[in-house]
Amino acid sequence: MERRAAIVGTTGYVLPTFGRTDDGGRPHIEVNARGYHYVVVERGKELSRITTGDPDDLLYHVFADVSFSQAMKFEVGHRIKQQDFRRILFKHQIELLSSLSPAWVQRQLAEHNRILQDHPFDNFLDIRARFTKELRDAGHSADDAWRAARQRYPLPHGEVV
Repeated sequence: MERRAAIVGTTGYVLPTFGRTDDGGRPHIEVNARGYHYVVVERGKELSRITTGDPDDLLYHVFADVSFSQAMKFEVGHRIKQQDFRRILFKHQIELLSSLSPAWVQRQLAEHNRILQDHPFDNFLDIRARFTKELRDAGHSADDAWRAARQRYPLPHGEVV
């Protein structure tokens, strides 16, 4: 794990702990007769647990999270106005994973596609929200402001919300 972490330029807190939780949302890994467990605990509550018998599957889950965290930091420094932030985030995450495993790239691309099926890229999200607020601040009702904002800055794929 540490060798692969070095390849993508990360160490320390981004990596999970082993055998114990720090109880702050940082993943940890447990190993027992049932397999490898990738577990997230926060404030004493288990938020997620992935169990697998395959070490490569365990590493995929670890580095999907690690690469996402790194890609988020990268995106903040490279944000493009009026572009869905996920365009840069997803691209950078794939670049990081491509240095580790082609199979992991395919798994993550499939996950990105699942996300985008339900939540397509939306380049107008921020500007639509700002315009809605401007209209509400000018005295328009919330419904009228939202309707006008959607008309000027359409939702992706013609969705109606």
